[in-house]
Amino acid sequence: MKKKLFVFVILLFAGMMYFVFYHKQNTKIFSPQEADAIILIDTKKLTREYVYGLAGHPSLWFESKEKNTISFRKSGVKIPDFLQAFHLKNSKVSNWYSVFELEDTKTFLLFLKQQKFTDLGNQMFRKDQVFIKIFGGNLIIGSSSDDFERINNQLFHSSQANLFDADALVTNGLGSIILNTKKGSHNLSVELRHDEIEIRNQSDSYDPSPAISKLLKTNSFLETELDAENIKIFSSFFDKPFADSSSINQMKASVHLEEENDTIITYSYDDNFNEVEKKTFQKITQPNYIIDFQSLNPEKTKLYFQNKKWINAQNQFTAIPFQPNLITQNSKGFEIKSTRKPVQQSFNLNENYIFVKNNPLLLSFLKTLSSKEKKMISDIDYIFYGNRNQDYCLKVQFKKDDLPLILRW
Repeated sequence: MKKKLFVFVILLFAGMMYFVFYHKQNTKIFSPQEADAIILIDTKKLTREYVYGLAGHPSLWFESKEKNTISFRKSGVKIPDFLQAFHLKNSKVSNWYSVFELEDTKTFLLFLKQQKFTDLGNQMFRKDQVFIKIFGGNLIIGSSSDDFERINNQLFHSSQANLFDADALVTNGLGSIILNTKKGSHNLSVELRHDEIEIRNQSDSYDPSPAISKLLKTNSFLETELDAENIKIFSSFFDKPFADSSSINQMKASVHLEEENDTIITYSYDDNFNEVEKKTFQKITQPNYIIDFQSLNPEKTKLYFQNKKWINAQNQFTAIPFQPNLITQNSKGFEIKSTRKPVQQSFNLNENYIFVKNNPLLLSFLKTLSSKEKKMISDIDYIFYGNRNQDYCLKVQFKKDDLPLILRW
């Protein structure tokens, strides 16, 4: 009898583990037709990663939590098997959205109140840069409220939404990123490791390690080399006609950060109404940089810059907000240099990449972020984007820590 009871308990426990960590009820996902980028996260895999990580760190098991505080998982929102976040065509690059089914509106409103969201009226709420809009039995969470109505019109009308099987797209990693371009659709795998996040094609033909190793030896905050195709991809987020209209076919840049004393002069009056000059000093962070644009037609590029009014009478390139700088034309294109402290170009890797190495001075530019957001950014070691032919790789390397990423912050 005891043996049968033991077997029954084991089977029951195994069944519970399966339904909690593996069983998926619905892998079909609706996304707006105008979504040009979709991020999918397998929440079952994410839960398993969290539990496995927690199991290896007993010191976190009994951490105290605030009483009567509602977690997002118990906030009345249905957590799907696959979490979806998407970006819409012709929307700001920073505008990302996610949609959830609402099971208990009363509990969710209490959750928003506990989290100190501001009620903006008409079922819209905001806290910092997070916006939430309730549409009947659904809600949209976004980094902006710009596209809420647009999403509502598309997503909750099946004729204007795309249906796909998330389970077929998320295979090896924790999730996938689907990029919909004019040349077709690309599926990138998302891998979450102990201290890094890597997003790449499901291919081993591109190894960015040699390039990263060389870049880590520089003192630069940013290094980049991009060809015409990559310039076109990134400029589409900011200035769509830039790549074609400017005829620029290659770009290389090096940026350093430096802290310096800035003098502030103010004036007041003494008791005899004489003007008194007062000097105060503050430390500010300034970038020193050099940017090379190679062009198929330098004269056409110059005309494009002039029509955009990016070159002033002092030959300064005003599209870069950090002044002063100087733009000069050569036989292959243009060179833009900051003049406070000139910077020399680093070596040529002859690859397509963007490399950003964290710098403590960076936080001086991010004063509006919360302490938690600043902590997350300060924990980053470097970010690398690389592209070779049809292979893409984005790697976010975090600083070494005993805790895996999923348990930090």
